Amino acid sequence: MGSLLIFLVIVVALVAWVMGIYNGLVRARNGYRNAFAQIDVQLQRRFDLIPNLVEVARKYMAHERETLEAVIAARSAAQSGLAAAKANPGDPGAMAQLAAAQGQLAAGLGRLLAVAEAYPELKANQTMLQLTEELTSTENKVAFARQAFNDAVMAYNNRREVFPNSVFAGMFGFQPATLLEIAADKQAQVREAPKVQF
Repeated sequence: MGSLLIFLVIVVALVAWVMGIYNGLVRARNGYRNAFAQIDVQLQRRFDLIPNLVEVARKYMAHERETLEAVIAARSAAQSGLAAAKANPGDPGAMAQLAAAQGQLAAGLGRLLAVAEAYPELKANQTMLQLTEELTSTENKVAFARQAFNDAVMAYNNRREVFPNSVFAGMFGFQPATLLEIAADKQAQVREAPKVQF
């Protein structure tokens, strides 16, 4: 009777231990999925600003139709990339598609804003100034949300890979999650220190 009781206590303790590992993995996975939802909110805000920005620019930049159309096409591709990533945050293919689409959109917006510099009336337009400021603010929020997502992914992957969690993660189907990396050309701009000359 005493050995049966000891055996049951050991079994219950092992089951509780495995449940703790499983629940910890679920919490970590839900954490990075929630963090991705914040990226989604900020990217949707960015997508909503772009048509207004293009419409204001169109009034002044009649000869830059190709640039404007490229921004709209990049926005559409970025929305598709976001939809794929939203369906499966952390999936390597979805994260790569989202990162590539966001890189194309950033490049298109960069070209649009660079071309807009050649139009003094457009640069002085109050609506354009306000939209540009909102877009810059949104870009900063996207960067913060991306960092929070990447931190949550790292915490999940760490929890998933440590022993003994790694044994149970495979058994329960917890796949590794992928970080959302910024595009290489944007990364170079961020990491390169500005040069000041006098």
